Amino acid sequence: MKCPFCNFDDTKVIDSRPSEGKKRRRRECASCGRRFTTYEVVEKPSLMVYKKDGSFEPFDRAKLVKGLQNAIKKRPVSVEQMNELVDNIENFYANAMLTETTTSEIGDMVLKGLKDLDHVAYVRFASVYKDFNDVNSFIQLITELDGN
Repeated sequence: MKCPFCNFDDTKVIDSRPSEGKKRRRRECASCGRRFTTYEVVEKPSLMVYKKDGSFEPFDRAKLVKGLQNAIKKRPVSVEQMNELVDNIENFYANAMLTETTTSEIGDMVLKGLKDLDHVAYVRFASVYKDFNDVNSFIQLITELDGN
């Protein structure tokens, strides 16, 4: 790590601790003696999502969170539970070192997670994700849900 003050190549870590999902390190330059802080984060491989229209786009966590927020609105699902679901999806792809997926795979993972959290949120998300066009589709989904 180069010193940001004198550009010397040798610095030593004098303190290291976790901080908001990162590793915070206090460093001291071996040349000028000045101290500075660095943060270390794990770099995840970029995930590209293949959409139904045939295009590719980078995975957008905010887009997924927005869809989930609509599904869990006024439901007994906490923001922490929602974030944990999104984290689990992101971590699945990062741990498997996958760089491509489909919107269908992500949607299925969300539905599986919502099914365990809240059935109403599950139905809400499914109604948008599966693009229901009639009442019978809703009835079939609820019947399947009620059978489990």
